[in-house]
Amino acid sequence: MSYASKFQSKENDDLFRAILSLENEEECYRFFEDLMTIKELQAIAQRWEVARMLHHGKTYHEIAASTNASAATISRINKCLLYGAEGYRRILSRLEKEDQ
Repeated sequence: MSYASKFQSKENDDLFRAILSLENEEECYRFFEDLMTIKELQAIAQRWEVARMLHHGKTYHEIAASTNASAATISRINKCLLYGAEGYRRILSRLEKEDQ
């Protein structure tokens, strides 16, 4: 791995290997339902939706109205998009290419 994450640990490496082994959406649902509470999964899904909407140029007001995300959550995700590890941007770009 050429990227050195400040969160890297054996436990995170093991978790990410498990996630990378998932083969389809059904396996994702099964794994994440066992791994997380419904609130945790909803929070992560909300963050992803906020990232998608920011990427597509939506305003904070539009995003808050659509997702019920707080201004603090939207701001934090926007900072990640602008200055973060490029995780959101890589996946958003990859998915856009797949949709074309």
